[in-house]
Amino acid sequence: MRTEHARPAPTGAPAEQAPTAPPVAPSQSRRPWWRRGRWELLLLVYAAYDGSRLLASNNLVQAQQHGQDLLSAERALHLSPELWLNRAFTTHSWLGVPADFAYATLHYAVTGAVLFWLWRFRRAAYAHARNWLLVTTTLGLAGFVAFPTAPPRLLDGSAGFVDVLAQHASIGWWSGGGGVPKGLAEMTNDYAAMPSLHVGWALWCGLLLWRYSRNRVLRALGLLYPAAIAVVVVGTANHYLLDCVAGVAVTALGLWATGLIARLGTWITARRAADYS
Repeated sequence: MRTEHARPAPTGAPAEQAPTAPPVAPSQSRRPWWRRGRWELLLLVYAAYDGSRLLASNNLVQAQQHGQDLLSAERALHLSPELWLNRAFTTHSWLGVPADFAYATLHYAVTGAVLFWLWRFRRAAYAHARNWLLVTTTLGLAGFVAFPTAPPRLLDGSAGFVDVLAQHASIGWWSGGGGVPKGLAEMTNDYAAMPSLHVGWALWCGLLLWRYSRNRVLRALGLLYPAAIAVVVVGTANHYLLDCVAGVAVTALGLWATGLIARLGTWITARRAADYS
């Protein structure tokens, strides 16, 4: 019986190649997770936030005068809740102590948690939210340098304000220097009251929770959180009411500027693509 053998391919014919898997984008395979999320940018801004004391004025008299100017402006507008709210926090420990823990903890903890939640579960919204936070913080740093302002707790004693965190420092991990951990008070900028990034970051958190959370409780907390932080920072004598208003304004301006930067980046990319085509 005759056996048939397969004929060899003609000389010069291309050899059949096995199918290969589509290449994986570097951003999804080799790039580490912290670069995929650009966390290094956040760390850089955080370092600038805490290091702004190197650029800010050390002139206590000037900073106190700016604080007094804010109080005078509020009184002219019949809006000056700082003193009576501060007295309520110093008189009633059931108000003051929780406010101290909130001031010393939530500013970084909640902001970091919301940022991680967006990166982990709402990836499509993460980049814009991150950039919004970066731009807002940068604007706040510019305000600290341009208008150094002593908080109410650092005004002359005749103003009548009491540092609530210093009052309860024995039961917390913070020092008397604005809610920072004990031993690190010298590493903070004491004249960074205007604008209030505590309120600005809280508003950022609240709006994003309201926009992207599917949980009704979280959405409600998102609405309440900025208002609660505003009460905390004013009652503990760390900010003026106008600081809170400025914090809201800076956050809104940061949102607008983030969109503008994104559109500008898209336009530049399109122009470059057109030049190379």
